[in-house]
Amino acid sequence: MARRFLAALMLGAVLACVLGAGTASAAPKGRVVLLGVPGLEWGDLHPSRTPNLWKLVAEGGSASMSTRAVPPPDRGVTCTVAGWLTVSAGQRSGTAGKGCAPMPRPEPDGAGARVPGWESLAAYQSGTGYNAVPGTLGQLVADSGGVVGAVGPGAALAAADKNGRIQKYADNVEGLGDLTGYALVVFEADALAAAWARMPQDEAGVPAGLPAEQRAAAAAEADKRVGTLLARVPQGSTVLVGGISDTSPAAHLHVAMAAGPSPGGPPYRRGFLTAASTRQDALVTITDLTATAIGALGLEAPRAVVGRAWSDGGDAPATTEETVTQLADADLASQVLREVRGPFFAVFVVVQLLFYLFAAIALRRRRAQPAPQDGEAAASRLLVVVQVVSVLAGSIAVATFLAQLVPWWSLSAPMVALIVTIVAAAGLITGLAFAGPWRAAVLGPLTVVAGVTSLALLIDVMTGSRLQVNAVSGYEPVTGGRFYGFSNIAFAIQSTGTILALAGVAWLLRARTWLALGVCAAYGMFAVFADGWPAWGADFGGVPAFVIGLAVFLILLSGRRVSVGKLLVVGVVGALLIGSIMVFDFMRPAAQRTHLGNFVQQILDGQAWTVVGRKFSAMIGVTVGNWSLTLLSLVALAFLFLVLNRPSRWGASALGQAYKLAPPLRAGLFGALTCAFVGFLINDSGIAIPAMALTVAVPLAVAASVRALQLSTPTPPEPASEPEAPTAPPAA
Repeated sequence: MARRFLAALMLGAVLACVLGAGTASAAPKGRVVLLGVPGLEWGDLHPSRTPNLWKLVAEGGSASMSTRAVPPPDRGVTCTVAGWLTVSAGQRSGTAGKGCAPMPRPEPDGAGARVPGWESLAAYQSGTGYNAVPGTLGQLVADSGGVVGAVGPGAALAAADKNGRIQKYADNVEGLGDLTGYALVVFEADALAAAWARMPQDEAGVPAGLPAEQRAAAAAEADKRVGTLLARVPQGSTVLVGGISDTSPAAHLHVAMAAGPSPGGPPYRRGFLTAASTRQDALVTITDLTATAIGALGLEAPRAVVGRAWSDGGDAPATTEETVTQLADADLASQVLREVRGPFFAVFVVVQLLFYLFAAIALRRRRAQPAPQDGEAAASRLLVVVQVVSVLAGSIAVATFLAQLVPWWSLSAPMVALIVTIVAAAGLITGLAFAGPWRAAVLGPLTVVAGVTSLALLIDVMTGSRLQVNAVSGYEPVTGGRFYGFSNIAFAIQSTGTILALAGVAWLLRARTWLALGVCAAYGMFAVFADGWPAWGADFGGVPAFVIGLAVFLILLSGRRVSVGKLLVVGVVGALLIGSIMVFDFMRPAAQRTHLGNFVQQILDGQAWTVVGRKFSAMIGVTVGNWSLTLLSLVALAFLFLVLNRPSRWGASALGQAYKLAPPLRAGLFGALTCAFVGFLINDSGIAIPAMALTVAVPLAVAASVRALQLSTPTPPEPASEPEAPTAPPAA
């Protein structure tokens, strides 16, 4: 019996190992043809010049693709080698040295080939901060028993295994023979990249842009090669097309197309593509291309692959021409955004500084009145102007997002159109702030502006964060930092607006203290939840900062004092909250996780410090390098405490008058500033967070203070008492 029992155990163990091994290395269930056309943009497509690519748009899904990889020094572009290595690894990759490295030519190795210098290419990735593993795609398919073929040197990079070897390699598709025997075929149509590489290089080693005629001719040549391959693709194959890299001195969005069976099984329908990595219709990433190829083969993507498979998104326009035009317009928006963002923020900082100067002069002029009666009418008019300008200034931050409701980038003068659109949106909010009886209240206009700021961004993040895409203070899809949820700047603006709006609500409910506390706590915690919830804000660093800032506000609102012990307890609560959200996200299937759940996996894999180090370096770089935002933050704080909070010759300070008439304002300001300061310490945007928070908080505080001055009667200090006359000493 004992022998039979042991034999049964051994047989069971062997079967378990065999079955387990079979599950881990399941054979590919489909066939994928991955067409890489480095540099291909939607503006390159034309019905007569690129008929094969044009036809694919009508047959399957399409989107703009962010090809961000590891750029060369001093240039934000994705070079061709880096793009192909990113496809190979499923993670951002790059090459050593300045400029764009030359494409290595595969060396024959039997029926296949080897990539020369592969060891150096792979070793370089460990120092980029992303720990990419080139060869992940090819190795996975080979280990599953599938055959991988590559046509072209770039395709060899994507198809190679972790040792840099390609199973089957040819210079043309005919050299691969019958494609039905392959699980994965990677094909390169490099006409655009080859033409770009021949252009003169700048001081950074990046070639100049291609003239329009040469670009059109290269796109046509690439389309011919694509047509040669498509004619040999077996029925039932999944065809994936990607722009892979840049072929211009500036980064662009590129072509992404998919036809045939999707990773879920049904064929891609005609329409826009999307992915869980972006949550945006018609927008995907280059790392998603790797995940899509793996998913279409029926294989499980390893953790090293950070992308998500392409899936059907929204409906495309009725015609191919309209679809291509709309996708090309998305790249135009990104290009215009890059051109106007720097000048816009330069103008924004200058205007903010001028506003503080104007407000300081106006308040000083009021203090300088020789008597309360003198110049009363002029002083009153000046205060009205200061109040209106303050409310307008406090509305600018949220207006930068609301401006996305208008396609300003398509106008002939986009910089002017952007400024006009933002000012118009801010003007509408300002009009609303003074449209009703609330305009007479100390916190009336403040509550309206802060409430619109909080609700607009909260609703946006709950409905897909569309106002943040290509916004001047939002996401830039070309750089591929984030595509959904709360960006750090949006978090700073929304959290400041939320806490200040709650101060206004508390003032309205001042007769019912506990009701005010309950309403503020309920909405505040919902805003915190929305900020951190993976399906909405998916914000890691914002949650602890928001919790601490909200807690400071509620403690002060209740009439209690803030202590170090209370702040430590609140900080622990914030950390536990975001930790719980991260663990919840981690427990979901890998394909559904956000960066919150992925960070838990990185902790388990021992890669967390790499991520933390990269974000800390970014925070230091933004704080030290962006001197204009640093200056704006310092001036705003100096104005708040040295001008607005400075006692006047007629009594309390302007801010003190506002505190006296509306005590919740003090709690709101301290809560919002605390949130901004903590956010500055734990987010990679550094000084940008307090800078944007202050552009909301300080102007609105000025508006409330000015209204308090209008409602208060200045009381001059009592004259100094005369010195007492000397008295005679008592008689002896």
